[in-house]
Amino acid sequence: MTQNYDLIIVGGGPAAMGAGVYAARKKLKTLILAGELGGQSAVSPEVQNWIGEISLPGKTLVKKIEAHLRSYEGDTLKVVVGQWVIAVAADGAKNFAVATKDGRTFLGRAMLLTVGGRRRRLTVLGADTFEHKGLTYCASCDGPLFTGQDVAVVGGGNAGFGTAGELLAYCRTVTLLESSPTFRAEQITIDKLTQNPNFKALNNIELLEIKGDKFVSGLDYHDRATDQTIHLPVTGIFVEIGFLPNTEFLRETLDLNPAGKIVINHRTQATSRPGIWAAGDCTDGLYQQNNIAVGDAVKAVEDIQRYLQAT
Repeated sequence: MTQNYDLIIVGGGPAAMGAGVYAARKKLKTLILAGELGGQSAVSPEVQNWIGEISLPGKTLVKKIEAHLRSYEGDTLKVVVGQWVIAVAADGAKNFAVATKDGRTFLGRAMLLTVGGRRRRLTVLGADTFEHKGLTYCASCDGPLFTGQDVAVVGGGNAGFGTAGELLAYCRTVTLLESSPTFRAEQITIDKLTQNPNFKALNNIELLEIKGDKFVSGLDYHDRATDQTIHLPVTGIFVEIGFLPNTEFLRETLDLNPAGKIVINHRTQATSRPGIWAAGDCTDGLYQQNNIAVGDAVKAVEDIQRYLQAT
């Protein structure tokens, strides 16, 4: 027999776990469906400035949040790990049906989507070898680790130039590499950064290989304009070539923006579908941080409680 819940939370990152804690404290009968617990934080070698912690390994952070979550596990909170959600649909007037990859269905009166996303991966030679060993996909997380060092940013859109600007506060030099003949960022942003003597932006290049020993020591690229192969000595490489939200299964259910992110009401985290909320990197929010994702998820739970009391 299918069990009904007040709230189904889909996802297993800090936002999902934080929401689970708050939902349990409110005595909402809650189910968390997660492929795995931890999200992107679980594979981060270091997380800085999680509130209350100056710095700690990502795995340690995840264990702490999970322990907090599971302290509420019982009659009002159930955590099911290893279940990948593949579909969401309305089931009657006041329920949503959530289908998982193994063929099970769960019913809930409300739903919170914290399905996150993944960075578009760099596929050049050496990228896999040096991931988390100098090659990273999060400047906000890892930028301070490269204080006083020479680093590179791969990607010439607004995200790439934004990352470069952030890194200039810590790093000795920042070199941005873009494969297209022109940069994709706003011109005002390009003009501002190129005035900084510690910043260089290169376009029309082909990244060939990430090099190093135990950690990154540089990269090779081909300059198409001069037909030269150049070695750039850097100890850090920050990749900003796109972000893919894990929302493919929601295209027929919710309004998504052109990038595939869930469109939300930023006051409440409500989506275009009454009864469904979203928080974290899968939404069209401007910023992607653990503290922000958890805060937005808690905000959603506050609004969800009001909704459930009114329906």
